[in-house]
Amino acid sequence: MNRIERCAKYFLVWATIPLIQCLLVPLPSHAGMQEDVDQAVTILERFRSLPETDIPPAVFRQAKGLAILTVTKAGFIVSARGGKGIVIARTRKGWSGPSAIGTGGAGFGLQIGAQVTEFVIVLNTDNAVRAFSRGGNVSLGADLSVAAGPLGRTAEAGVMPQAAVYTYSRSQGVFAGVSLEGTVIGARNDANASYYGRSVMPEEILSGRIKPPKGAQSLLKVLARY
Repeated sequence: MNRIERCAKYFLVWATIPLIQCLLVPLPSHAGMQEDVDQAVTILERFRSLPETDIPPAVFRQAKGLAILTVTKAGFIVSARGGKGIVIARTRKGWSGPSAIGTGGAGFGLQIGAQVTEFVIVLNTDNAVRAFSRGGNVSLGADLSVAAGPLGRTAEAGVMPQAAVYTYSRSQGVFAGVSLEGTVIGARNDANASYYGRSVMPEEILSGRIKPPKGAQSLLKVLARY
């Protein structure tokens, strides 16, 4: 690589840093998490819109919890990925309130423009729920086994969990089971504190000990179908 090429590469790297920062900066306000909750409702409805290619109902019925994220990937030469959303858990009394989560990262790769992808992560085991309850980072594939989830009604008869976590994506209208192995997802404790009006731990929320806010009722109504 000659001097001109090196200079061009360094320029592109530094030019992309503000983009990475924008993608990874957390949105702190109560309104920001309410948007995540409302977006989760929209994502679940979208995943149900094509019965032949969506998540089999049995996967939802057996789920111990769900993590729902919107992830934006953008950049040129240096790519940046940032996402946020919520995780909820099934309790003895129904579904818990939402707990805020986020993910982010950067790397080299040919990525021109921006792409928004919606993810539904199905937590198949109690251990998967506990991993998200700790309030730290969860590494898919390391902390929890992960697999692309089965799709469509034809998969209904064979949906016994093959991994602790099933992952699904929707990008540009295309639904798919996709592997997110290596993805790290972390708790957004500041967002939870703002949304619930006080400092709360993910474990308190996901165990059902914290009453869901009124803003979560639309999400709980959708989840009541499962």
